[in-house]
Amino acid sequence: MTDILSPAAVEFVTELQRRFRPRRDELLAARARRQEELDRTGTLDFLPETASIREAEWAVAEAPPDLVDRRVEITGPTDRKMTINALNSGAKVWLADLEDANTPHWANVVGGQRSLFEAVRRTISLQQGDKLYALHPGPLPTIVVRPRGWHLDERHFEVDGSPGVAALVDFGLHFFHNAAELLARGSGPYYYLPKMESHLEARLWNDVFCAAQELLDIPHGSIRATVLIETITAAFEMDEILWELREHASGLNAGRWDYLFSLIKKFRAHASYTLPDRADVTMAAPFLRAYAQLLVKTCHRRGAFAMGGMAAFIPNRRDPEVTATALAKVRQDKEREAADGFDGSWVAHPDLVPVCLEVFDKALGGQPNQLDRQRPDVQVAARDLLDVSTVPGAITRAGLRTNIDVGIRYIQSWLSGNGAAAINNLMEDAATAEISRSQLWQWMHNGATLDDGTPISRELLEGMIEAEMAALGPDFATARKLFEQVALADDFTEFLTVPAGELID
Repeated sequence: MTDILSPAAVEFVTELQRRFRPRRDELLAARARRQEELDRTGTLDFLPETASIREAEWAVAEAPPDLVDRRVEITGPTDRKMTINALNSGAKVWLADLEDANTPHWANVVGGQRSLFEAVRRTISLQQGDKLYALHPGPLPTIVVRPRGWHLDERHFEVDGSPGVAALVDFGLHFFHNAAELLARGSGPYYYLPKMESHLEARLWNDVFCAAQELLDIPHGSIRATVLIETITAAFEMDEILWELREHASGLNAGRWDYLFSLIKKFRAHASYTLPDRADVTMAAPFLRAYAQLLVKTCHRRGAFAMGGMAAFIPNRRDPEVTATALAKVRQDKEREAADGFDGSWVAHPDLVPVCLEVFDKALGGQPNQLDRQRPDVQVAARDLLDVSTVPGAITRAGLRTNIDVGIRYIQSWLSGNGAAAINNLMEDAATAEISRSQLWQWMHNGATLDDGTPISRELLEGMIEAEMAALGPDFATARKLFEQVALADDFTEFLTVPAGELID
């Protein structure tokens, strides 16, 4: 730990904290004001003050060679075994996730940085019993690191009496230790930026990048960032986000699960935005089709890559039937994305890499990407992005049980240190747990009913939680308490990981 937290590294991250924490705090306050406005109006639109950016012709910086082909990206946490398996998977890119797939125990935070340090230098290995995990010879995936979002603090990295900004801890430690080494090896410091809600938050990231490069004498423009469009507000500012990051931008990603959570959260005061069971809200829903296609059009117009999202289905090597179903579902998902013009997509398991690779190999036809597909046929208005009324499906008792079961099981996994949990043959991370608990909150507070006419009341949910706990057992008591806090409270908790973070070391 001492080498990752060396005096020079700590000094660098501390400087970033002092320069940029005040602006981060201002932007979080702006989020709260915008939420108050949404509570009143119940609508969003494209920003009139930035129309000139949307209408002008401009492009982001040209991609470095090792980010030109991103047809399959594998995502996962940065523990040593998962790091090695991801780098050996055959994917083009490894999304090293310090965010939703990682519980931020301080040991995980620092251990993840150690894994990245050794991965960059190809020295990482792990001995477990008689088995040695080590990197295969030959080319490895390009590493793209996802730090935590702007909303999270890191109490283990205190600066001037206040907790550090977690995003700056994650970015700063990785950049300090690896930027020069990556450039020397023909790559560069590349990042996925999560949870942004406006182009002003992208501007802050760009200023962080400029300062970090200057402080460490790294050539300006070495950083490349892909932004996850995983909030409903960011969907209305895609052009503006790319514009703010244009010297450092690489693309946008369709962060579908957090996007659904954001829609529920932002319009929680309005019953007209009530969604059916999570399982019924697929990417075929018109409002999600509009979001995905607008993302492709926006990216390709600006010379940026459009990256597809993660299908939740995962194979089970002990159950061929489950595996066959998962492979079929993932193939269908990736074929839709490739047909829409995405340049690549995510998977969460090494066994899914060949499926995604095959689909995009066929779609790309020998080209590294689909930047030439400009999609002038796509015309998306604000009403299209907000059209939740056309989503088919219902709210069912089975849907309630699933949300309760997944929510409590995931929180238990997260508190135990595993932020990426396989539950009922689906890969769950913080985003899907957020959907589970926020749907319950939305249904209860907006007077929704089950398909059989039963009102969704606090009493109904408390009874169903009690029934689920009979199967889960007393070991889940802490997870249950936290789940009830974020699902049943009178006031909506913005992120479950904030109170959850208070329960870990």
